[in-house]
Amino acid sequence: MSLALLALGFATLLVAAYRLYGGWVARQFAIDDARTTPANTVNDGVDFVPTGSFYLFAQHFSAIAAAGPIAGPIIASQAFGWLPCLLWIGFGVVLIGAVHDFSSLAASVRHGACSIAEITREHLGRRAGWAMMGFIWICLIYVIVAFADITAGTFVAGTEELQQTGVRFNPGGAVAAASVMYLLLSITLGLVQRYVNPPLWLVTCIFVPLTFGAAWLGTLVSDWLVMSHVAWGLLILAYCCVASMVPVWALLQPRGYLGGFVLYSALAVGVIGIFFGGYEIRQPAFKAWDVGGMTGQLFPFLFVTIACGACSGFHGLVCSGTTSKQVNRESDMKTIGYGAMLAEGFVALIALVTVMIAAQDGLRGLAPGTIYGNGIGEFMTLIVGKQNRAFAVTFGAMAFSTFVFDTLDVCTRLGRYIVQELTGWRGRTGALAGTLLTVALPVYFISYAGQGSWVKFWTLFGASNQLLAALTLLSITVWLYQARQRIAFTLYPMLFVLTITLWALVKLTIANLQAAQGIDVALINGVAAAALVVLALYLAITALVKLRSERKSSLVPENA
Repeated sequence: MSLALLALGFATLLVAAYRLYGGWVARQFAIDDARTTPANTVNDGVDFVPTGSFYLFAQHFSAIAAAGPIAGPIIASQAFGWLPCLLWIGFGVVLIGAVHDFSSLAASVRHGACSIAEITREHLGRRAGWAMMGFIWICLIYVIVAFADITAGTFVAGTEELQQTGVRFNPGGAVAAASVMYLLLSITLGLVQRYVNPPLWLVTCIFVPLTFGAAWLGTLVSDWLVMSHVAWGLLILAYCCVASMVPVWALLQPRGYLGGFVLYSALAVGVIGIFFGGYEIRQPAFKAWDVGGMTGQLFPFLFVTIACGACSGFHGLVCSGTTSKQVNRESDMKTIGYGAMLAEGFVALIALVTVMIAAQDGLRGLAPGTIYGNGIGEFMTLIVGKQNRAFAVTFGAMAFSTFVFDTLDVCTRLGRYIVQELTGWRGRTGALAGTLLTVALPVYFISYAGQGSWVKFWTLFGASNQLLAALTLLSITVWLYQARQRIAFTLYPMLFVLTITLWALVKLTIANLQAAQGIDVALINGVAAAALVVLALYLAITALVKLRSERKSSLVPENA
């Protein structure tokens, strides 16, 4: 089958889904611009800031598109073949992932920009809200630990694809310098917009090229920022603490906006490579139902492995934690919620293509970041020429690092929000306490778990992330049922994801507890997985009881 034809069919599916199914879902929520959004009602200039849809889309897209939609499809394709991955990414993102994101954003906006945990507490009771917060808390800890360790590793030694190109600069130092300059540009952009307020097109024309220039400049000053893995890990967490405290206009919004253009560029390079590169599919469409090992079964581990490429519970935290506080008009929610997830599905497709076009022998022993960076670099040589392949692969590697780095401060801010909602501790003191509590365990793991420890946490992160999406859809289904609205479009996706992820998580619990030798990472993972299963079952049973009581009360005659 032609790679270009396959990609064209996939893109057609996404466009049709946005216009048809996305429009239908929007009608279920009765989207109305006459309603005042929380961003305009509160508008405190710190967390609640009305933001235009184009700017907010870039920020939101940058926050949700991290390592998941890149690493997940690459790992799953190598295990099971590209066809099961393509089918799950396509139909999963349309029917489940985008619906989850859109519903999370709409529910939060309609509840005063509250988090999913607060919505759960309102509709399922105080104890259910506590259980949901505990579940989210564990998920965020795993995200921060894994992503901080990955980023620190790239800052020390660089990604593997950079090391293999034979470049004459320090790969890790180049990535670190470029990332720091990227953050400084973001802060400058925020200050310029805040106090000068020039037209958006003008700052875009100035700052977006400077962002790409930072990647090139990083190669020239690659020896300036050379530190140990632990030092970088702790500095990254310190940055997250500061970033979660400052107003969104000062860093979160401009950083997300610029990061969005890095994503757009990676997408554009991928499209050029797919449609004009003349590449052939060199990988088998299907390999096996069971390839062996703890996670070798297609059911349920295909879905857990691909994770963010088709559906991500973390997206619901972003939608209800930061994005809902910046939505200017309700009609923007379809573009930002449903549309950004479809775009992430296309990111997953491009990551999948980088595997599909590679020879089997050429993939042996390579990490997902290596495969992605080499693939994007190969595509980019169509623009810059084969003689500049080192620069092209450098861009792919730095883009991958940017995706991961952008997620960290968002996670910390979300953790801070949850602690403040849980305790009712408002103000700067509450924000500081919430931030420190959020990063306490990541600081411990980064300091003592050792370099590369993210691998030990990644599988559980994927399973918990998917299960969080199911629980989010569960809470939204109860809200819609109580409001006497249609629930099938959230109920059926919730049941599917809940079944698949509980299945995977139970298997991970058993395997990790059997592999534990004293108090080690396997034991911690096993206990955490068991806790997630218990919390999820409690929430599911609570929702079932709530729905049954609602149904019985609706059947009682009014004069009874």
